[in-house]
Amino acid sequence: MPRVSSYRRRDGTRVRGHYRSRRPGGGRSRRPYARRRSSRPAAPDRSGWWFAGIVGALAAAWMITEFVQRHPVWATLIAVGLVAVGIGVLTVLFKARARRAAQDRERARHVEATDTMTGPEFEDWVAGVLRRSGFTGVQVCGGAADRGADIMATAPDGRHVVVQCKRHGPTNRVGSAAIQKFAGTCRSIHGGEICVIVTNGLFAAGDGLRLAHELGIGLVDRSALATWAYTGSVPATIIRY
Repeated sequence: MPRVSSYRRRDGTRVRGHYRSRRPGGGRSRRPYARRRSSRPAAPDRSGWWFAGIVGALAAAWMITEFVQRHPVWATLIAVGLVAVGIGVLTVLFKARARRAAQDRERARHVEATDTMTGPEFEDWVAGVLRRSGFTGVQVCGGAADRGADIMATAPDGRHVVVQCKRHGPTNRVGSAAIQKFAGTCRSIHGGEICVIVTNGLFAAGDGLRLAHELGIGLVDRSALATWAYTGSVPATIIRY
């Protein structure tokens, strides 16, 4: 608030002056800011919608009941028509689902489908090939700490199977280093009786093939995998060990 003080000059005139009061700290006093109101709109009250919905449902039920009582023949025809439409819609949906399932099964039989898959998708695909060819207890266990075992299963003759999957391009080759590394964990760590490396690519010729034969590792390359997936016949490179 301003305060008024007066004093006299030497010539006798009286002068009045207006001064603003200062705070103890020396600064000018300011009016406190008004608290801003929140700009967020209040949540709408939806209790009225629930009530209107209940009333509408009761009114519709009453109208249907009245219509059935007054026009039983028309009500029967309408009900039969609605049932027929519902059956037709369900039939179309079931046929579309069956068609998609058939397309997926056909796609799963062709090795070319694996060229666009990720590593985990390829493992699931190979697991499906194992199941269709009579292997049981098929489990996909690939991951960062799988120690070379992407899939574990039981062969039709009861032996424990350990599979490592190598998803590559059609011309990529799996070398002897990968075979040797898998041989070091398949039996000693996972207890595999049948150890298999499956790839949608190729295996390096020479030392890699000789090493796999010496260590008892079954190799399934792109050509063998294509035949296995399409016919369901287990490759000889697996069953001979």
